[in-house]
Amino acid sequence: MSFRGKLVASVLALMVSAVAVGGAQAQSIAQALTAAYNHAPDLKSALLNAKASAENIALAESAKRPTIGASLSGNYNWSVINNQFADGESMTTGLSYSQTIFDNGKTEADIEAARAGAEAAEYQIRSTEQTVLLAVVQAYMAVYSGRQLVALRKENTSFYSAQLQSSKDRLNVGEGTRIDVAQAQARLAQGDAAYRAAISTLESSQATFQRYVGAPPQNLNPSNNFARLIPNSLPTAIAEAEAGHPAIMMAKAAIRAAQASADGAAAAFGPKATINGSAGSKIAGPSNGKTDGFSGTLGFQISVPIYAGGAIGAGVRKANINEIKSEVDAMSAYDQIREAVISSWAGIQSADAQISSATSAVSAGRTVVDGVIQERDLGTQTTLDVLNAQAELSTAQESLITASSNKVIATFSLLAAMGHLTAADLGLNVEIKSAVRYTQAVDDVWAELRSVSE
Repeated sequence: MSFRGKLVASVLALMVSAVAVGGAQAQSIAQALTAAYNHAPDLKSALLNAKASAENIALAESAKRPTIGASLSGNYNWSVINNQFADGESMTTGLSYSQTIFDNGKTEADIEAARAGAEAAEYQIRSTEQTVLLAVVQAYMAVYSGRQLVALRKENTSFYSAQLQSSKDRLNVGEGTRIDVAQAQARLAQGDAAYRAAISTLESSQATFQRYVGAPPQNLNPSNNFARLIPNSLPTAIAEAEAGHPAIMMAKAAIRAAQASADGAAAAFGPKATINGSAGSKIAGPSNGKTDGFSGTLGFQISVPIYAGGAIGAGVRKANINEIKSEVDAMSAYDQIREAVISSWAGIQSADAQISSATSAVSAGRTVVDGVIQERDLGTQTTLDVLNAQAELSTAQESLITASSNKVIATFSLLAAMGHLTAADLGLNVEIKSAVRYTQAVDDVWAELRSVSE
């Protein structure tokens, strides 16, 4: 086999075996996703936001619970009248109690709105999770394909360098021309520039990878079996997306929250009844003759809003508008998810076609380059023909690298569009980030009272 044939074979062997390279220390996509899930600040922020949203439930529920307080106060006074000194002191202790017993259903509406908001925040965690994991896959494949591209362009540079030397040798023995040498020099310069550009792009991709994963990329191995999560038909994929995509579930929760807010705004234009009471004791009198006593009060209040400067009507109208808006936003979410599923599905089909085409082009390109080199040696082809054949082969090889990377990204993009690009669906070995337990805990009626007593 000619030198050119061996060189092309080595490049193809590198591309074909790249997936298997790495051995025991290869860093798989699953490992990168696991590390990113544990590291991602955006995901931690979404979790904290969900916990903060859960506190709105406790704040809303507090409106129907009693408010109990205790107080202690004391005074000391003195006077001098007609050279007579007098003093006295007093101390008062008391308990107060207040509770709303009826507010036309406003509190229940506020609680429902808070619960829907907490649910939406929980789905926001899943949405953020998908965004982060897809970004990790994109960064992963950018590094992996970038390394392949660097290796390929380095081999091309070596080939062009060899052709330049061959052109000089042929010129020295009278079989070539200075034009052949100049053409080889120009192609070597182009190849070197392309090689350096690939290195620069790879360095940027590695920095992005480290930002998401929290560690630099190792010996990457993109082999995975996550494509098993993709259904056999596009309609099934759309149906799964519409049934459980985080964005759609968030939209549904937003509709519930808006409906509850509208109910609460309407309920505010109604009667409200509260009861309140207090009890306490007082010790007072001169220092040498104190008296004490005990007293208490109990009462109720009923209030009905009549006019509030237009605030009540505006609040109701605004809540109704927001309810309609939430339904429109939900329709938009459905449309966007369907579009994303169809686009990702088409992306997989396109990548498959490109891989098939590029594979055939690479195979044919190898044959062409070997043949042109042999014909050049026989004098029927020129050095420029060899350089052009190599350029076409390189283009086909780079297309194969790009198409293979696009296939992986399109696969994970479809999983994200379906709502299945989550740690739970992928089976990652992580503790799932969720605020569900925290939300359940805030429903504890006496938690605040226990914390005070402790």
